[in-house]
Amino acid sequence: MRRPLIRLSRQTSAMAGIPKNTKPDNERELNLAERLYLPEIFKGLAYSFKKLIKEPQYTTEYPDELWDPPDSYRGRPVLVEEDGKPRCVSCNLCAKACPPMAISMQSKETDDPASPQEREPAWFEINMLRCIYCGFCEEVCPEEAIVMSKEYDLTFQDRNEALFGLDRLLVPVERLKDRLQYLEDYKNPQEEAAPWQHAEDNNLHSLKDRHHLEQLVAGGMEALENTHLREETPIAKANTWTGRAPEEND
Repeated sequence: MRRPLIRLSRQTSAMAGIPKNTKPDNERELNLAERLYLPEIFKGLAYSFKKLIKEPQYTTEYPDELWDPPDSYRGRPVLVEEDGKPRCVSCNLCAKACPPMAISMQSKETDDPASPQEREPAWFEINMLRCIYCGFCEEVCPEEAIVMSKEYDLTFQDRNEALFGLDRLLVPVERLKDRLQYLEDYKNPQEEAAPWQHAEDNNLHSLKDRHHLEQLVAGGMEALENTHLREETPIAKANTWTGRAPEEND
């Protein structure tokens, strides 16, 4: 049993052959220091220190010095605050378009009869742990009420801190002019196209506010009642959806 194994090992060693020296005849011999690679290591360190001293600084001292992103940067989503109130009309399109379902809201009718908006969010929440900063909510919003900001430095101690409500989402429109201007330029890629601007009439979401109805009223039609004065019973309480309250007859 052992002799075939010995013959096999001899055949294998014979097939392997002897390594061939491919060193050219004119190759220079390396001295001891070069064989230890010490000169090349010191050359590399000297080059690094030279660049460190003479070259300009390309990095920032984070977090003491923060990076200022461009206007096209997609940071955390925020709500536009205009005239002391949210521009949002609570149409729920952003929540429907959100891929990770990070947005939730509850609608209510506005309390101000003179407001052009019929609805506004009773509460609005974004789970920043779910948000993937895709910008879909910004794309589908007809009012430009939710936009992507330049804020990227977010830290949380627990999961509850990642739930941003209206108190942390509302940002004055003056602080978002750069992003809103970028959106206007982004939606006007053609030079010869008519300039696109946010239409104030987009906030008029009821027939009673349309201009052609004023002409009908002037012609004798009875004016429509103001639906802003209807009573609105909040369904959601404490920012938690529990469903509608059961009816007394049930």
